[in-house]
Amino acid sequence: MKEFMLLIRNEGEHVATQSPQEHQEFLKKCMDYIAKLTKEGRLKSAQPLERQGKIISGSNGTWKDVPFNEQKEIMVGYYHILAKDLEEAIAIAKGNPEFEYGTTARIEVRPVKMKEETTGYTYPTKEKQG
Repeated sequence: MKEFMLLIRNEGEHVATQSPQEHQEFLKKCMDYIAKLTKEGRLKSAQPLERQGKIISGSNGTWKDVPFNEQKEIMVGYYHILAKDLEEAIAIAKGNPEFEYGTTARIEVRPVKMKEETTGYTYPTKEKQG
């Protein structure tokens, strides 16, 4: 199995369009999705992200930071999963409840790089750190 990150993106205020009942239904579906992935042995971790923070850019002591809530779309969470290949990871992402509760969700599906091919360096993982 290979590791993939599902990076969940959505409009910053998409939750405000949900009724309290719809929001509770969405959270329950997320819990069910997490439970299913866990039972299947596919979930390494998953976390929502707070709607506050900064985006930084620059270098050499010249830094700029802006609140990311100025952006229309923000990253709202992630799932770190196991799948046999990119196609299977995409199929898992398509089952995410974000798509059921709005039209602005996007999920970036990315393989996790475990090793630098040019140097042979293997990136540390929790299992390897002991």
